[in-house]
Amino acid sequence: MSNYIIYFMEFVLLGFGIGPCNRLLLLILFIMLYVLTLIENITIIILVLLDTHLGQLPMYILLSNFSWLEMCYVSTTVPRMLFDLAVPGGIISFKECFIQFYIFFSLGCTECFFLSTMALDRYVAICHPLHYPHIMSHNFCYLMVALCWVVGFLWYLIPAKLISKLSFCGSNVIDHFLCDAGPILSLACPPLGKAPIFSQICLNGLLISNISFVVGSYSIVIFTLAKTSNSLRKGFSTISFHLIVVSLFYGSVAAMYLLPGGESQLGVTKAVTLFYTAITPFLNPLIYCLRNNQVKEALGRLLKRKVTLIWSK
Repeated sequence: MSNYIIYFMEFVLLGFGIGPCNRLLLLILFIMLYVLTLIENITIIILVLLDTHLGQLPMYILLSNFSWLEMCYVSTTVPRMLFDLAVPGGIISFKECFIQFYIFFSLGCTECFFLSTMALDRYVAICHPLHYPHIMSHNFCYLMVALCWVVGFLWYLIPAKLISKLSFCGSNVIDHFLCDAGPILSLACPPLGKAPIFSQICLNGLLISNISFVVGSYSIVIFTLAKTSNSLRKGFSTISFHLIVVSLFYGSVAAMYLLPGGESQLGVTKAVTLFYTAITPFLNPLIYCLRNNQVKEALGRLLKRKVTLIWSK
């Protein structure tokens, strides 16, 4: 009887189900990707903190906080994935699994609200430029940042609590590289109660509301720019990178959680999850900031300042 209890005190993350050589290649690839992701986002945060020009602009206040979110988001899943690639076995305790599951989902919810907030920023900047400094004040930006974090971590609290109270009496093998809602629910013993329906309602409500807001905001922005053809090219360049980031994130997440059967094909599920948990956090800084002229100028000013300090010594 004691063995039976110990058996259900832990799960086994099956991972990618590949051989040693491929596992080593993936390990090297994602170590490099993870380190580069951290460097990119740390660079953006440092630039916004140290550059007086960027630090005063609402868009970059939001982006620096978004960079911190991306660092937290990628660090929730990738280090554990790297550990399992390096040390096959994938054993994870019940508690660790649900902590990862809740933080992973909460950070994903927070990212949805951040993308909506940044869409609001672009909408106000382009559609109501005269009122932009008043509406998007520093206090308002920090209030929106705080609300994104608080609401993001409260949004999925009830479903996570309900799922954590379920019994698991079948297999303890999670055919995934992280603790996700679908694979965990598939291992739970009936009756599942209200956990699946609450989980789906929260996910659908989150994604549909935020996607609708972002699409609506950018549609109005594009319509506004189309009426002022002289500024169309310059104006559209300010949101084109934002549209790419939004499309990458919501496209992969919607394919996973909104489309029928999105979580049924295990190989596709792992690939899509890998894309929005590891690859998009790497691409976002490149798309949002590091190709932006203002960021390049700020980086140049910072490097020039450092070189001047070194020579003065």
